[in-house]
Amino acid sequence: MSVVMLGGNKRMERLYIDTCRKYGYKAKVFNRMDGNSLKRQIGSPDMIILFTNSVSHKMARCAHCEAKRCNACVYRCHDSLNALESLLQDVEARKAAEA
Repeated sequence: MSVVMLGGNKRMERLYIDTCRKYGYKAKVFNRMDGNSLKRQIGSPDMIILFTNSVSHKMARCAHCEAKRCNACVYRCHDSLNALESLLQDVEARKAAEA
């Protein structure tokens, strides 16, 4: 599964990616929106995570439009690594309950 994370701290990018990899997700992180290129760079992920403390309204709108287009789930969490880890644990628990 693939995950796109929007916002977050620039210095924490590597930790975000490593945490997702620990749960078996392939991850991309975008801290800023450079023009209209974000739509092309997102691709078609299975899950989009918005870091609520640092994502702009324009990035959030773009994420919701892309999520509708590729039928992805959108989750929100704070910028901390613990919040990301608990979110991924909840997603894994939901997947296990559905199976």
